[in-house]
Parts: sequence; C-alpha cells; structure tokens
Amino acid sequence: MKSNFEKETLEEVLTETESYVFKNPISQHTPNEHLGIEKISLDEDFTRIDFVYIAPKKYINGGWIQIDSGCYIIPIGSEVRYKMVSAINIPLAPSKYYFKSKGQVLNFSLLFPALPKSVKQIDIIEKLAEGTYFNFFRVALQHNAPTVIRIINEN
Repeated sequence: MKSNFEKETLEEVLTETESYVFKNPISQHTPNEHLGIEKISLDEDFTRIDFVYIAPKKYINGGWIQIDSGCYIIPIGSEVRYKMVSAINIPLAPSKYYFKSKGQVLNFSLLFPALPKSVKQIDIIEKLAEGTYFNFFRVALQHNAPTVIRIINEN
C-alpha cells in the first residue's frame, strides 16, 4: 500500500484488500457538543463508524443514551440509504444505557454495508424528526485534526 495518503484518491486506496480509516472526520452539522465521530473505517464488507459520547453535566447521573434501529448513512448526491446492520456498545431504542455519572464517556460503533469507493461525503441519520437524534450532515471522508468535545458547566 502506498504511504502518502494525501495524494491518493479513496478509490485507489480501497482497491487494496485492507480497510481504510478516516480519523476525526469533520461534518457541516453535529447534533450536539457531547457526541463526536472518532473514526470511520471502510473496507469491502462494511462501513464502521466509531463514536464517543460524554454524558452531559445537566443531568444528575449523566442521563441516558440509545440509538434508533432505523439509523442509516447516505452518500451525498445519492438516494441510496445504507441501513445500519449492527450497533456495538449502545442499545437499540426503546432500550437505554443509563450513565452512572456526569461526564462519563461511552464509546460505541455502528456498522453499515460497504460504501462505494467513489463516496467523498456522507450523512449519518439516526432519524429525521423533531427531537435529539444523532444526525450528522456532510461528513467528509478525509483525515482531519482531532475534534475537541467540550463539556459546558450547566450549573
């Protein structure tokens, strides 16, 4: 595999049998300051998105978290939805994971079918509805500097 990823296209990289990882991808819209994408891993079988969530300080014990089973990703410019095939370390709604304390960190992953090699940006949609759903828009499949997740003192 070539060592200078900056000059390669995603298609060139994914023609190899190894997976390709985008760390700290940037999106045009992030659902809240408590949730971030650590990395997106692409291979010929799956698209894996690894998240980190920090329990808000406004709840006595940090609150709870869950993911809707209808979660999907969609490449920008496409109508094709890639429905989530597995959730790792996060319960599917209506089940909930209850935090034990404010500021507690939960890492979780979502698996989707493999994306076409030509995809440059995706939307990650938990649910398009009113509420506090985990929707990210225009997530760039490229390397970026680490994202800082800030916990605001809500006292």
